[in-house]
Amino acid sequence: MTEPLIRPARPDDAAALGALGRQTFLDTFVEGFGIPYPEADLTAFLDASFSPEAIAAKLQEPGAAWWVAERDGQLLAFANAGPNTLPHPDARPDHMELRRLYVGKAAQGLGLGTRLLTLALDWMVAHTAGPLWIGVWSGNLKARKLYAAYGFDKAGEYQYPVGSWRDDEFILRRG
Repeated sequence: MTEPLIRPARPDDAAALGALGRQTFLDTFVEGFGIPYPEADLTAFLDASFSPEAIAAKLQEPGAAWWVAERDGQLLAFANAGPNTLPHPDARPDHMELRRLYVGKAAQGLGLGTRLLTLALDWMVAHTAGPLWIGVWSGNLKARKLYAAYGFDKAGEYQYPVGSWRDDEFILRRG
C-alpha cells in the first residue's frame, strides 16, 4: 500500500468527492452522532450538497480551493476553503472560511485531517487580510477541540439547514 498523496482537487474528482462527502456525512452525523434527520430532508441535502453536478460546480467557484488525499487512486479525505459565507456581523466575503474537512471512516487516524487542515489554513491566511472562519456542529466536540488547538474561538451561533431541519452550529473565528 502506498503513502497517501495530498493534491489539489481536479474536475474529474467530482463524482468521487461527492460519494466520499455523502458517505462521510452519513457516517459522522447520522450513524456517529445519531442526528434523526427526516429522510426527505436528508436526501434533499445530500443530493444538493454531494451530487457530481453540485461538486463540479463548487470546484469551479472563484476564490475557493479544494484538496484531496488519495491513495492508489481512491479518495480518502478532502478539504474545501473559500470566501466566507457564515452569518456573523463581523464576517465579510473577503475573509476566508474552512467549509469542509471530511475524512472517510477507513482513513481516520492516518493524520490526513491534520495535514489537510494545515494546508487549508495556510492557503486561507495567504488569501485574506481578515480573520479565518469555521462553522462546526455544536455537538462535534472532537472537531471543536481540534480547531481550538489551531487558535479558533467561538464567535457566534447559527442554524445550518439540512433540508428543512436545522442543526445548531457554532461559528469559530481566528484573528
